Amino acid sequence: MVPASILKSVSSSRLHCQEKHFTLQLQMKRKILSWPLLNLQAFAVPRRNAMALILSSYIFSDFGFRNTALAQQSVGFREYIDTFDGYSFKYPQNWIQVRGAGADIFYRDPYVLDENVSVELSSPSSSRYKSVEDLGPPKEAGRKVLRQYLTEFMSTRLGVRRESNILSTSSRVADDGRLYYLVEVNIKSFANNNELAVMPKDRVVNLEWDRRYLSVLGVENNRLYELRLQTPENVFVEEENDLRQVIDSFRVNKVSA
Repeated sequence: MVPASILKSVSSSRLHCQEKHFTLQLQMKRKILSWPLLNLQAFAVPRRNAMALILSSYIFSDFGFRNTALAQQSVGFREYIDTFDGYSFKYPQNWIQVRGAGADIFYRDPYVLDENVSVELSSPSSSRYKSVEDLGPPKEAGRKVLRQYLTEFMSTRLGVRRESNILSTSSRVADDGRLYYLVEVNIKSFANNNELAVMPKDRVVNLEWDRRYLSVLGVENNRLYELRLQTPENVFVEEENDLRQVIDSFRVNKVSA
C-alpha cells in the first residue's frame, strides 16, 4: 500500500503541473488576442478562433501534437461571386453556407450561431430601381430597413418586447463608381421568465439577445440589392474591423442581357 505522504506529494505535483499548463494557455490566449489586425489577405484571428486555437492545442498537447494542431488553423477571406444575379462580397473562410435560409445566399459562423451574412434582392420583374437614391436619403432608407427588420422579427410569444435604435446611416461611392448606402441598427429582445404569472413581481424581464445589424444597399440591373450582416453586440465590439471588411467588400455588377 502506497503511503499517504507519497500520494499527497504526487497529487500536489500533478496540481502544480496543471496550474502551470493553464497559466501557459492563458498567456497564449493573451498573446493571440494582442496580435495586430493584418491586411485583407491575412484575416485576423477573432476571439472565438483564438479560443478554438487554444482548446485544440490543449487537447492535443498530451499526445505531442500541439504544433500540428496550431499549424492546422487557417484564417482568411473567401469571395462569393454571383454572375447570374450580379453581386459579390467577401466572407470569413471558416463560415459555412446554409441552404434554405430564405435569402439568395447565406453564410454563418460555425461557432457563433447568431453571426451571419446574407444577400437579399428584389424581383427583376417587379422592380425598376435606377439608383439607391430611389429609397430617399440615407436616413429615410434607414427607417425602411429598421421597419423591415422589426417585421421579420415580430414575435407572437407573450411577454416579448423588442427595443430598436438606428445607430448610423451613411452613403459612399465605392471603387466601382456606384453609390451605396450603409445602415446600422441595434435590436434587443426582452422576455419575461414567467409570462403567465398573475403578480407583476413574478414576471422578471430578461435580455434574450442584443444584436448589431448592418445593411449595405446598392442598385444595379434595375434591382435593389441588400447585404445583411448580423452579429451579437459583444462579438461586434471584438471583431468590428474584420466585419467591416466584409461590409466594404459588397459590390453589385452589371449582368449581361
